Amino acid sequence: MEIQKELAESPLFRGIPAEELPGLLDHVGAVRRQAARGELLLHRGDRVERMGLVLSGEVHIVKEDFWGDRTILGLAGQGDVFAESYACLGGVLEVSVLAAVETQVIFLDADRMMGGCMRACSCHARLARNLMTLLAGKNLALTRKIGHMARRTTREKLLSYLSAQAQRAGSAVFDIPLDRQQLADYLAVDRSAMSAALGKLRDEGVLTFRKNHFHLLRVLEQAE
Repeated sequence: MEIQKELAESPLFRGIPAEELPGLLDHVGAVRRQAARGELLLHRGDRVERMGLVLSGEVHIVKEDFWGDRTILGLAGQGDVFAESYACLGGVLEVSVLAAVETQVIFLDADRMMGGCMRACSCHARLARNLMTLLAGKNLALTRKIGHMARRTTREKLLSYLSAQAQRAGSAVFDIPLDRQQLADYLAVDRSAMSAALGKLRDEGVLTFRKNHFHLLRVLEQAE
């Protein structure tokens, strides 16, 4: 499977020699898949035993209620894993996973990843450690998301999210990985109310924006 180059920067395979990858991928039953924008990679109700790893593009982990209203629970970009908790438990998905853009992924057998090799295998042990590190990171990301959503108003949720994005970028000028509808879904707010809140923040001189490009004016002034 000619994906060694694409895996070179993946945190999941960090520290594993390139020459060990073909055998390791074969051991964990790696299967490659390509998806068009909007295509579902995993469906709610599926029983999964394989976790996904994004080779290129981006996937959204979404949840829909009885009436079809959608909330984005998480994002996975290049090098990120998804559905890992369900795969490790062999559980039934309570969410769906769709490609946000044209995306390539590989699916990896979770039981083989956690079970180890027949022989003492340092690269397999490293893979398991890398997976644990990624799981810890996902828990932190979920904690951050809960922190945004715990704010009482749409305005406060927006400011919490945008502040975190600015801190992550290390600058008051940054891009976010979501369009307007995706941002509303991620924060679980009404899109119209969110657009109105953004317009008011702009009018108050708190920020400027164009599409997914933001400039937090007051944060920059305080930093100076």
